[in-house]
Amino acid sequence: MSTEELLAALDDDQRAVAENLTGPLCVLAGAGTGKTRAITYRIANGVRSGVYNPQTVLAVTFTARAAGEMRSRLRDLGVGGVQARTFHAAALRQLSYFWPRAVGGSLPRIAEHKASLVAEAAGRLGLGADRTAVRDLAGEVEWAKVSLVDAEHYVAKATRAGREGAAGHDHATIARLLSVYEDVKHERGVIDFEDVLQLLVGILREQESIAAEVRAQYRHFVVDEYQDVSPLQQRLLDLWLGRRREICVVGDVSQTIYSFTGATPDFLTNFPRSYEGAKVVRLVRDYRSTPQVVDLANRVLARAGRHRSSAAVELVAQRPSSVPVRFETYDDDLAEARGVAERIAALRDQGVPLSEIAVLYRTNSQSEALEQALADAGVGYLVRGGERFFSRREVREAIVMLRGAVRSSEGQPMPEAVRDVLASVGWAPKAPSARGAVRERWESLNSLVTLADDLAATRGADMAGLVAELDDRMAAQHAPTVDGVTLASLHAAKGLEWDAVFIVGVSEGLLPISLAEGDDAVAEERRLLYVGITRAREHLQLSFARARQVGGRASRKRSRFLDGIWPDEGAGRSRLSRRAAMRARTESFFEENPADAELFERLRTWRGELAKAISKPAYTVLHDTTLQQIATAKPKDLRQLAVLRGIGATKLEAYGPQVLAVVRGEEVDVQEWLAR
Repeated sequence: MSTEELLAALDDDQRAVAENLTGPLCVLAGAGTGKTRAITYRIANGVRSGVYNPQTVLAVTFTARAAGEMRSRLRDLGVGGVQARTFHAAALRQLSYFWPRAVGGSLPRIAEHKASLVAEAAGRLGLGADRTAVRDLAGEVEWAKVSLVDAEHYVAKATRAGREGAAGHDHATIARLLSVYEDVKHERGVIDFEDVLQLLVGILREQESIAAEVRAQYRHFVVDEYQDVSPLQQRLLDLWLGRRREICVVGDVSQTIYSFTGATPDFLTNFPRSYEGAKVVRLVRDYRSTPQVVDLANRVLARAGRHRSSAAVELVAQRPSSVPVRFETYDDDLAEARGVAERIAALRDQGVPLSEIAVLYRTNSQSEALEQALADAGVGYLVRGGERFFSRREVREAIVMLRGAVRSSEGQPMPEAVRDVLASVGWAPKAPSARGAVRERWESLNSLVTLADDLAATRGADMAGLVAELDDRMAAQHAPTVDGVTLASLHAAKGLEWDAVFIVGVSEGLLPISLAEGDDAVAEERRLLYVGITRAREHLQLSFARARQVGGRASRKRSRFLDGIWPDEGAGRSRLSRRAAMRARTESFFEENPADAELFERLRTWRGELAKAISKPAYTVLHDTTLQQIATAKPKDLRQLAVLRGIGATKLEAYGPQVLAVVRGEEVDVQEWLAR
């Protein structure tokens, strides 16, 4: 592509990002607005125009997966040599290189987990921490380190930050733990992940020659997910930059959901003040989600009141109108899990791939009932956070075989060669009927086949190209898509998207979680729900159960975040109030869906004629909310009509053909239909 063709592929706001190549730039990017596209095209434009040397660009993000995706997109744009890494990966690379010169000897070993270190420190203090307590204490250690809080100042700063200690221990005890924790590390000769950043910060501050060398290497910086930056990461970024202003930051304050780990959106919101004259661009066009999903996301945020930041973006949907968002209430958790599994099976039967469906929840303990219900329904699933894809035995064996076939497969189409190789380790063209480990093994191998097909079609890759892609993905833990429903916590879902999303447990005590005390904590829980909603492209269902166990007391209430949004909230009021609420909802529908209003009125006219002919109240035929869903979705056949809320098997058989005729714009003679 020429430079003009490159930029022509962007909308006006994305193009403004891609064309601003120098000076400080702040991109406020809403969910689904194409931020990764905008910043990768910006880098590509800078390289093509000669403003950037690709070797001097460092793009920093928060997950290895996101960094891998960025490198992949840059390769697709013909741009190589740009470094796209996580903060830790970039810092570790520099620290490993400069350590012998700055300190001498080899870099200490990095402890993979804090648990054993924290447990020993707790034991020395006589705290007797169990596994859960060790996890909580480790989290507090991480918060202190990324917040640049040492043991001496912990009590004062933790009190000021509103921290409540951890594992039932007061601030003074945690301060002692921080000190002993450092002793344990020193005695074992190890460092932790936060030390990687802290040690590099120390070297860059104390040794100007090394700092100058780093700044000569990297002249242009891009920081993604800037709302999640911690004080420690910001300190490192400042040292990388020196006094230069060649930085582009991208973030969304409405997706700030990691403040408990030390992340803060303050650096994003204060960026225009920190960098005087900085250009600010807002990305508001949502290309991911349907208007129905976008509307719900905007309404949830709009009710945040004074806790909504002025930097928040109101999304504008770009996709065509589609099916309404579903709201479901169940008797208990088991019924909710079964209901979700049944709905997923229906979507699968309609052609939605299982890999494009996710069930999201607030706490990991909620997954057990869902796993059982999906297994009972014969629906495959994967729990995000389980065994890593590239750690699976069959995947490791397959990659070894593929690497060995690079030369022997020359002259053979790459996808065909991949199938031949993987057949020797258990892959077959047809999925096995067995469930469990056998099916999971096949799914893993089949995802490699799918990846090979994609690379051959999009890049013309050969076997060597496939192996190189797999090596890059292994380093980034960027797994290929596996055909199964994703089960994940709302936190783990950030940065991902699916065609269909189910958010379960949207009740008080779970959303917001009962542990969320104070306005700021509750506001973050609202943002967490917003993140979950904006993961959905088309199908979205929110649900909760009135009771935890079968036959239990129905004491749960739906989340306060859905006040004024959850349908049928007038239940229990006077008939007059219900009618007023119905009128208000109808008026709101007309305002929000003007293109669907005419069809809705025709559906109401048909319903009125039918109700009169069969001597029944109109609402017993089909409720107004159901007619609104039909007017919005415009189903083309009975299968599409059946998935809408309020359309059961009986009503589908009795009224389905007439409804479809009205949707098609045909004149419906009710008496003639009844006479058939």
